[in-house]
Amino acid sequence: MTQTRFSEVDHEILRTLLPAGRAYRVTVFLLFLGVVYGYLVVWPYQMFRGLGVAGYRPPVMWGAYLVNFVFWIGIAHSGTLISAILFLFRARWRTGISRSAEAMTIFAVFIASLFPIIHLGRPWIFYWIIPYPNQRTLWPDFQSPLIFDFLAVFTYMTASLIFWYTGLVPDFATVRDRTDGIRKKIYGLFSLGWSGTDRQWHHYGMSYLLLAALCTPLVISVHSVVSWDFALAVIPGYHSTIFAPYFVAGAIHSGLAMVLTLLVPLRRIFRLEAFISVDTFEKIAKTSIFMALIVGYAYVVEFFMAWYSGSVFERQSFLFRVIGYYAPLFWIMCFCNVVAPLFFFIKKVRTSPVLLFMIAILINIGMWLERFVIIVGSMSRDYIPYAWGDYWPNWVDWSITFGSFCLFVLLFLLFVKVLPPIAMTEVKEEVCLQIRKKEVPSGP
Repeated sequence: MTQTRFSEVDHEILRTLLPAGRAYRVTVFLLFLGVVYGYLVVWPYQMFRGLGVAGYRPPVMWGAYLVNFVFWIGIAHSGTLISAILFLFRARWRTGISRSAEAMTIFAVFIASLFPIIHLGRPWIFYWIIPYPNQRTLWPDFQSPLIFDFLAVFTYMTASLIFWYTGLVPDFATVRDRTDGIRKKIYGLFSLGWSGTDRQWHHYGMSYLLLAALCTPLVISVHSVVSWDFALAVIPGYHSTIFAPYFVAGAIHSGLAMVLTLLVPLRRIFRLEAFISVDTFEKIAKTSIFMALIVGYAYVVEFFMAWYSGSVFERQSFLFRVIGYYAPLFWIMCFCNVVAPLFFFIKKVRTSPVLLFMIAILINIGMWLERFVIIVGSMSRDYIPYAWGDYWPNWVDWSITFGSFCLFVLLFLLFVKVLPPIAMTEVKEEVCLQIRKKEVPSGP
């Protein structure tokens, strides 16, 4: 964060809440049309005609919808990583990006939770998987991956939402004091009577610390639970003990890429260079290098375990990934997830916002393809050659997938116009530290 006077922090950050321009309104309208098309046109059409219109038929009964579910859950991870884990380690470079990353987590988890419902043949009875007493004398099977996912995702979303809201309370009060009319009443309601007393700051600091400590293990646990959806199956390519750490590493990798994808344009459009520095992007890029190496190592270990197991089915499954029908996707995946982030070793690349944005897009594409190769590739080549079959998303799958991306970007654009995209409280703390460093004389 560059040198900023204490009195300028509120003014500069709250500029994002000013009335939007024409380009913003047009973008929001187009994204809204994309959401309407995907969720209010194509999805009802699928419900009326059945999952067959999406190309789902034996042997591939898990397709683009489950790919999107795993992808969006992965995107949600870096919000907690940046806000909670880095807060516990007192990493100061999180200050400018933590609020937006937390918002990204909430939106991504919400979108991810929609896809298991979309994937159901009768989505209007999704509540049957919720474990509660009912007159139907039904009780969900706790060994079912659906129950795993519901409990994990609901817990993660609840904890992340509380963590996000807790950090917003002081900023709600700041916006309340700078507005009037109905907006003042709304922000005043959500500020919970915040007045900035010592007692309030003490409780705020303790609660934020405890929530950060609670959310940190959720980063590991939630995507581990998602990986068990596949690891519990006996299909070749799924039944592996490496899936939990493998999925967690991939989730953090894709989440960091999405942070860059969102914040590089945000920094440019709203002129937030004073708060989101290139040094922060550089640290995210270095972390992406580390995660890319872990993901690449997981790819190698997967093939080694398939060979070492001695199972002809495992070997055939992974050989199919390399030279089979989905081989081009596999090699594109390897380039995007492992090779492309290695360009961050070059300082000019990891300090260039344009190149950072381009490589982040490649990583996002690669991580979506990784989930596709794992889910669809393994299911299309089961034990019995007679039952083999190929799957490719058709216009229904792509339309709903397109709608999910439109919804994600739409929610983020609405967020930056309603709430401060940068934690003003933490920025002021950084400004105070800079002032103290100037006031304290240096040693001999």
